[in-house]
Amino acid sequence: MSAATPQQPRARVLVKEKIGDSGIELLKEHFDVEIGVDWSEEELAERIGEFDAILIRSATKMTADLIERGTRLRAIGRAGVGVDNVDVPAATRRGIVVANAPESNVVTAAEHTMALLLALARNIPQAYESLIAGKWDRSKFSGVELYEKTLGIIGFGRIGQLVAGRARGFGMRVIAFDPFVSAERYRDLGVEKAESPGDIYAQADFITIHLPKTPETEGFLGAEAFAAMRDGARVLNVARGGLIDEAALKDALDSGKLGGAALDVFPSEPMTENPLFGHPKVVVTPHLGASTAEATDRAGYQSAEQVVAALTGGVVATAVNIPAIGAEDMETLGPFLPLATQLGRLAMELAEGSSVERIEAAFLGRIAEFDTRLLGLAVIVGALEGRTEEQVNLVNAPTMAQQRGIVFEEKAVSEAEDFNELIRVTVVAGGERVAVAGTGIGPNQVPHLVEVQGRRLTIELEAHVTVFRYKDLPGMIGRVGTIFGTHGINISSAAVGHTPDGSATGADPRQAAMVVTTDAQVPELVLAEILASEGFDAGWSVELG
Repeated sequence: MSAATPQQPRARVLVKEKIGDSGIELLKEHFDVEIGVDWSEEELAERIGEFDAILIRSATKMTADLIERGTRLRAIGRAGVGVDNVDVPAATRRGIVVANAPESNVVTAAEHTMALLLALARNIPQAYESLIAGKWDRSKFSGVELYEKTLGIIGFGRIGQLVAGRARGFGMRVIAFDPFVSAERYRDLGVEKAESPGDIYAQADFITIHLPKTPETEGFLGAEAFAAMRDGARVLNVARGGLIDEAALKDALDSGKLGGAALDVFPSEPMTENPLFGHPKVVVTPHLGASTAEATDRAGYQSAEQVVAALTGGVVATAVNIPAIGAEDMETLGPFLPLATQLGRLAMELAEGSSVERIEAAFLGRIAEFDTRLLGLAVIVGALEGRTEEQVNLVNAPTMAQQRGIVFEEKAVSEAEDFNELIRVTVVAGGERVAVAGTGIGPNQVPHLVEVQGRRLTIELEAHVTVFRYKDLPGMIGRVGTIFGTHGINISSAAVGHTPDGSATGADPRQAAMVVTTDAQVPELVLAEILASEGFDAGWSVELG
C-alpha cells in the first residue's frame, strides 16, 4: 500500500475589521478564518506573521513595519474604495497583492447625493427639528421642486453619472463638466456637456461636486466660484472634504448669494464643531456617503473575492499594485513604466480640446518585441491620474477610461527611427491631436522627452516641466529665463524644437516648442506673465512628480 499524500494545509486569513457575513462565509469556504475585530495594535503586530492574508476596512493601518512582520502575507484585502491606510509600495516590494472594492459604494454615494439634494430642496432637517420642538411653521420651510430645475455636476465619473441618471428621473435638466469624458458619453446619458465650470455656475440651480482631492482641486468651489453662481443656487459635496472653501461658503450663505448647502464630508474627520453646523441653510451628515448595509456587505464580499483569487491563483481584478508580469518582460519593460506614465500625463495636460475622445500609445523599437500591455496601462494611468474621483491604477485603468467613453488604442512597431526604443502617446480631444514621445537614455534608461507636437528635442523629464508653444523668433528663451529669475524659479534644463518632424501632420513651421524643467512648479501667475508677452501662443505647467 502506498503512503497517503499529506494534505496541503489550508491558508489562514485574518478578518481584522467587521464585514458582512457573506464575505466571511466566502472566505471560510476556502481558508481557515480568524476574526480579530477586538485585537489591539500590539496583538495584531505580534500575530500577523501567522496569516497568509488580512482583510481590513479603514481603521487598521497597514504600515511598512506591520507588513514586514507579516512574513507569510500574500494578500491584503481592503473592504472599501481608498487604500490610504495601506503602505502599497511596501506591500509591492514584498510581492503582496493589495486589492480593494472600488465599485462597492458608488450606488450608495449617488443615492446619498440624491437624499441630500431632496433634503436641501425641501428643508427636511430644519422642518423636522422645528416640529419636534413643538412648532408648526409650514410657511417657514416652504421648499422648491426638483422638476425642471438644472443640476450642475462637476466631475462626471462613475458616481457623477449615476447621480445624473437619478436626477433625470426627477425631471431635472442636467449639465456636467469633466473634460476627461468623451462627448459621446454625455450624449448617451442625455446630459449636456459644459465647456467650463463657469457654464455650470451660470446655469445651475443645484451644483454637486464629484472630484478627486488633489492640490489642484482643494477649495475648488470658493469665493470666486460662488460669486459666479446664480443667486440662490444650492451646492452639495458628497465626494471629498476640502473641495469647498468652507469660510467662503459661509460668507456666501450669510450674504444670501447662495440658497443652501449640503455637506457629507469635511477637511478633517471626525468633525463635531464647525461654523456651518446649525446654520439655517445647511444640511450636514457625518460622512454617510458609503454607509449602507448593502454597501458594507458588498465591500466585504468583493474584497473577500479578491483575497480568494490572490491565494488560489485567480485573477485579482481590483489589485491596486502592479499586476503580475514575466521576469524577462519586466527586466526590459520595467524601466519604461515611469516614462509611459509621464508621457500619458504630459499629453493629457497639453490636450486643449473640451473633451477627450481617444488615447493612442505606440511602442516602437526593441520594446515592441515584448508584451507591452503593461506599458499601455501605465499610459492610461498617467493620463487619468488625479482627474477621476476613484483612484486609478494599473488594473482598473481600462475600465476607468471605458466609463468615460475614452477609446484606448495601442500598437507595436519593431522599428523606431533614430532610437532603440520609443514611446509615442497621442491624445485626441475636441478633434485635435496632441502627441508627445520619449525614450530611455543611458544604462538606467532615464526618461527623456524627444518630441512635442512633432518638434524634435531632447530633455530629461523631471518632476516640474513647463512647455511653451511660440512663434519661432530670436530671444524667446532669454525672455523665459528672465521672468523665471525675477520670480526666483531656478531652471534645471531647457530644450527647443524648431523644425516639425515629417510625421507631424498640420504642424505650423513658424511655431516652435520649448520645454523647461525647474526645481519647483511654475505658478499660473508666472505662466500668464510669459504668455502675455509677444510671440507666445500657449503654455502649460505640468507636474510629473
